[in-house]
Amino acid sequence: MATMTHKNTLSVPKIALYEPDIPQNTAAIARTCSCLGAILEIIEPCGFLFNDKRFKRVVMDYLDESMIKLYKSADDFFEKKKNERIILMTTKAKKNYTNFRFKKDDTLLFGRESAGVPEKVHKKVINKIKIPMIKKKRSLNLSTSVAIALSENLRQTNYLWNNQ
Repeated sequence: MATMTHKNTLSVPKIALYEPDIPQNTAAIARTCSCLGAILEIIEPCGFLFNDKRFKRVVMDYLDESMIKLYKSADDFFEKKKNERIILMTTKAKKNYTNFRFKKDDTLLFGRESAGVPEKVHKKVINKIKIPMIKKKRSLNLSTSVAIALSENLRQTNYLWNNQ
């Protein structure tokens, strides 16, 4: 997997996945990012290989390696993004995503399907938001959550409409 070569990366929305577990979800997110012009950032270790047949089946021909950036660890991610705004999408947040003011160059950080993000990651992020759900439900599918949050970012910033 190549690292990102996309120019002007600070002017596009970014989706960051913390140690993703499920190849089909990551592939669906890659497709969403490809279609909506976002960069996909993956914080390793990843729970699967990119040549996994489950990943390939879902991503199909939408995998644009120039729109993907890999980070060796959470420490690497936070060091390289120290001057960027990171928003953690978490069920533990108090603020709803619709009440948050997005910027077009935000990085939306999502946790692992199986465990979210560890407390040390929670402590490093100032902005935390959630997608409200019916009581007693744990969480949405990761790829669904990404699509919802990224769509709101794009709606607020008019990014997609200005880059067709």
